[in-house]
Amino acid sequence: MSTVRAERIGSTLLITIDRPDARNAVNAAVATELAAALDELETDPALRAGVLTGAEGTFSAGMDLKAALRGESPEVAGRGFGGLTEAELTKPLIAAVEGWAMGGGFELALGCDLIVAAEDAKFGLPEVKRGLIAAGGGVLRLPKRIPHHLAMEFLLTGEPVTGRRAGELGLVNRVTAPGDAAAVALQLAEQLALNAPLALAAVKKIVRGADGVPEPEAFAAQREVTGGLMASADVREGMTAFAERRAPKWTGK
Repeated sequence: MSTVRAERIGSTLLITIDRPDARNAVNAAVATELAAALDELETDPALRAGVLTGAEGTFSAGMDLKAALRGESPEVAGRGFGGLTEAELTKPLIAAVEGWAMGGGFELALGCDLIVAAEDAKFGLPEVKRGLIAAGGGVLRLPKRIPHHLAMEFLLTGEPVTGRRAGELGLVNRVTAPGDAAAVALQLAEQLALNAPLALAAVKKIVRGADGVPEPEAFAAQREVTGGLMASADVREGMTAFAERRAPKWTGK
């Protein structure tokens, strides 16, 4: 039985973790199937963006502790927790969070480029309550996304906050009414799909490569990426479409 559903909606791949009886907790099967869905997003040129969500009103409760006790790993080699947190994706991925995004579930959301959350969603990193740490990106990423002391409160207390509070902290891009997160995320994905795919991939690569790198080195790396981008057919198409006052027709080349 599949634990992850992938549905094509226009040029967007809607990826749903589908273990509602376990609050969409991540076990080995989820990690493997989520990685496969992300591969589908990456390799199909007709797909321009992805939306990640959870079934039946819960994003994900994180690592399946019972499965872990049985010896199952929620990681995929080289791609991290859930096959996502250490993956280097070239296409935009948006988290649509309803209900609980706890522990690894929160870390899956942090591994996405954008986050849309219902106002009553819950974000938390309770690993310290179980003798663990948020090693799927929480400890490393959260202090870069919000002020240090607020990140440390998440990490040291393990207490959750609502989607509304996450919006106030700048953790999420859109706060929605309950039940609307996926619809708003799909609208955002449509907006992203209007832009040049090579440019979107270049932005992601440059941002990822500049993390913690001195500015001169970051600019040098950016020049290498933009050099190839400027030689692309899409750049010429974008300029031509602007001059001709029409919508561009991207080829991804």
